Amino acid sequence: MATVADAQLNPTARERLFFFVMALAIAATVVSGFSLQLAMHRSTFAAPWWVHIHGLTFMGWLGIYLTQNWLAWRGDIVKHQRVGRVAAGYVGWMVLVGLSVNTLAAIHHRIPPFFETNVFLVMDWLTVLVFAGLTWAAVRLRGRTDWHRRLMLCGAIQVMTPGIGRLLPLPLMGSWQLWGIWAVLLPFIGAAAIYDIRTRGKIHPAYLIGFGTITLAVALMRPLAFTPPMLALTRYLVG
Repeated sequence: MATVADAQLNPTARERLFFFVMALAIAATVVSGFSLQLAMHRSTFAAPWWVHIHGLTFMGWLGIYLTQNWLAWRGDIVKHQRVGRVAAGYVGWMVLVGLSVNTLAAIHHRIPPFFETNVFLVMDWLTVLVFAGLTWAAVRLRGRTDWHRRLMLCGAIQVMTPGIGRLLPLPLMGSWQLWGIWAVLLPFIGAAAIYDIRTRGKIHPAYLIGFGTITLAVALMRPLAFTPPMLALTRYLVG
C-alpha cells in the first residue's frame, strides 16, 4: 500500500496521492453544496421519485470516482480495472438519467425561478454530455495513464456543477450565473496545472483539451439556449 512517505520518494505514488486528494476535495465540495441547501431548508426529501434517482445516481458516481482513486493510490490496479469496466457503463446510465430528469423538471415546473428554463436545460444537458465525453475519452485512453487520470479529473470537475451552484448566490448573479459556476471550477483545474508544472515542468495537454472543452461549453450555453429550436422546445415542454 502506498504511504505518504512513499509518495515523497516515489513519483508514481506521489501522483496517485495527488489525484486521490483531488477526488476528496471534489466530493467534499459537492456534498457541502447539497448539505448547505438542506440546512437552509431550501431542499427537501419530499420530492418526486425521479429527483431522488437523479441525486443517488450522481452521488453514486462520486463514490465510484473516490473508490477508483483510492484503489489507484493503494496500487490495487486489478480491482481498479474491474471497477472501471462497471464505471464506464454507469456513465451511460448517468447520461440517461441526467437528460431525462432535467427534462421532467421543465415539464413539471421544478426549475429554480431564478433560472431561465431554456438556459437551465441547455446548461444541464451540456454539462452531462461534456462530462460523459471527457470520461469516456479517459476510458478509451486508459492505457496512457497520464491522459487517463487527467481527463477523468476534468470530467469530475465538470460534474461538480450542481453542487457548486448550490454554494453560490445564483439569484443575485443574473446572466453571469454560468460563468460564476465556471469561475469556481478554476481553482481545481489550477491546482492540477500547478502540480504538473512542479512535477513535470509543464501543463499536460489533457488539461488544455479537457478544461478547454468545459469552457467552450459554458460559452455556448446561452447562445444555444436562445436559438429558435431551443425556445420552441422549451415552450413545448413547459406547456
